Amino acid sequence: MTKALWSSTIFLSAFLAFQVQPLIAKMILPDFGGAAGVWTTCLVFFQAALLLGYAYAYGLVRWIPSRFQSHVHAGVLALSVLALPLHTKDVLQGAEPSWRVLAALALGVGLPFLVLASTSPLLQAWYPRGAGAGVYRFYAVSNAGSLIALVTYPVLFEPYITVRHQAAVWSAGYVLAVGASAAAAFIREKSIAQSSAPEELTPPTRGTIAMWVALPACSTALLLAITHHLSQNLAAIPLLWIIPLSLYLLTFIIAFAGRGAYHRHFWMRLLAVALASLAYALDPRLGSPSLVILIPLYCAGLFVCCLVCHGELARLKPATQRLTSFYFAMSLGGTLGGILVALIAPRVFSGFIELPLALGTCAVLALVALRRDPESPFYKARWQAAWLVAVGVAVVINAGLLAVVYRQRVGSRVMVRNFYGVLRETEEAEKPAPSAATGNARRVRTLLNGPIQHGSQFLSEDRRRDPTTYYGRHSGVGLALRAAGETGPIRVGAIGLGVGTVAAYGRPGDFYTFYEINPLVIELARRDFSFLGDSAAEIQVIEGDARLKLESEPPQNFDVLIADAFSGDAIPVHLLTREAFALYSRHLQPQGVLALHISNTYLYLRPVVARATQDSGRMAVLVTTRANDAEGTFHSSWVLVSANREILSSDPLRAAAVPLPSFPEFRPWTDDFSNLLGILKWVPE
Repeated sequence: MTKALWSSTIFLSAFLAFQVQPLIAKMILPDFGGAAGVWTTCLVFFQAALLLGYAYAYGLVRWIPSRFQSHVHAGVLALSVLALPLHTKDVLQGAEPSWRVLAALALGVGLPFLVLASTSPLLQAWYPRGAGAGVYRFYAVSNAGSLIALVTYPVLFEPYITVRHQAAVWSAGYVLAVGASAAAAFIREKSIAQSSAPEELTPPTRGTIAMWVALPACSTALLLAITHHLSQNLAAIPLLWIIPLSLYLLTFIIAFAGRGAYHRHFWMRLLAVALASLAYALDPRLGSPSLVILIPLYCAGLFVCCLVCHGELARLKPATQRLTSFYFAMSLGGTLGGILVALIAPRVFSGFIELPLALGTCAVLALVALRRDPESPFYKARWQAAWLVAVGVAVVINAGLLAVVYRQRVGSRVMVRNFYGVLRETEEAEKPAPSAATGNARRVRTLLNGPIQHGSQFLSEDRRRDPTTYYGRHSGVGLALRAAGETGPIRVGAIGLGVGTVAAYGRPGDFYTFYEINPLVIELARRDFSFLGDSAAEIQVIEGDARLKLESEPPQNFDVLIADAFSGDAIPVHLLTREAFALYSRHLQPQGVLALHISNTYLYLRPVVARATQDSGRMAVLVTTRANDAEGTFHSSWVLVSANREILSSDPLRAAAVPLPSFPEFRPWTDDFSNLLGILKWVPE
């Protein structure tokens, strides 16, 4: 009976602790423009809350008399229920985004999550004596609950249940977990008299404690860095957060499941292959491989590296009397790794180098673990030489990758970074190359967010006002602006600034308003590109998330509203929902045009836009154009939405536009529901 109660309580608490993570992250994403940095900051918060939960368990067991521990915990359980229901109030508006995310999470879910985090170490410490090392199997049960929560969220919860109902179900589950924890505390209270006095133990060495901290710090840094890399270049969606985190938890289950589950010889050999493979995948010269290659490669590499870290950690676990100290050191390491990636790296590094650094650290820690163990193959000459060669090759490859990042910085005019990602400016000769008569004067300046171009400008005087990249004169947005402007001056709104290319269409009497969430983008567009300054239109740039700004403004009566907000190659989900389209309609003239940029490497956005358009009662056409090196334009896809049939069939659009197909079976997205799993393009276009 006791074992069943302990197992079920630990399992349920872990399930709820990890189900709330994608749920509440999805709830706060719209407040921060759907940026990939939201999830890495969330992970830092949950790592820190896990640390506090483990610290609470450690302090309760270490410093509170045994007969009072159950009473104290019962009081904390009761207090935590008062924090329900879940909410995400932005209480630090105007502050740096990372601190706003942390504050919203602390108020919305902080105390309940701390209680859930403390359940596993506390109940393991309270388990009747005599179980020995078998108590650590409860840690595998805990991670199994966490893993099942993450795996089922995108399959059973996100596609079918709205966010509001998910929060209600989670709150009910939390009350059940509190009741189970209180029952366990009551049973433990009755069994205190039967417990034997704790035996004196030899304290762990400083080196061992250092490994308790360093190994989980490295694995957490790898988890966050790889997750950020995938989210930045695909989409900031729960699916791409859940897969790496699930694999991370699976490695804990394998490592702590029991003796022999982690086969050191096999996984150590595979580690060198994983390090080299991840270094290869990170090489920016590879372009955009398909998801069929990209996601498995990163996830397999993460799995191997984390399993080695956690397997070596499990080999160092102490006697159960020091269990809470061990878990506290582990959570401290995880928190430090998360802080390094999510909070320190964006402020210290101008490029994305934390992942190569974490890979190199993993190799070093593996060597240290082998060197500390006299029974390891490191002491056998044939294994020692082979391992040193393999790890040496991996380290060299990772050093080469750091050199690539360094060359990116050296080859860039500007390389800066903040919460929203890495921005880089480059210059190169025009394509096709200029003639001998013009020499090297004809050059192109480009802004990149990660590997994705967010705007380019010809620098020569005769071409610097030419719209380029996705905004050429024959693109959907170019044709829409031309059609709308046939009757006179127009008002234009643009969600997303880039380098301000759309301002090239501005004429005397026109008024253009740009909404941009990233202050660095605004600074670079004004300082290093001249589209805004050269435009004949009156220009206004508003800093902040476009949807939040539009919700707070009176109707702007735009003739054309351009939705073109990308972070890397990811488009914020909250800009594609039914409610977002209703907001766009409120700010458009009755006969105005909504121009949506849906060019995307990995997401098939046509059904999302088609259903939102259908629900808004408007018509939509699709304009697709091919790349043209001479004009500096790219392949682009734009959807133009309007209640005015005449403007969508006017001369500028008649030859280029085709009706947007309908997708009657596709469930429309709302602020409460979205499902990106169904629109992933596994092979990039």
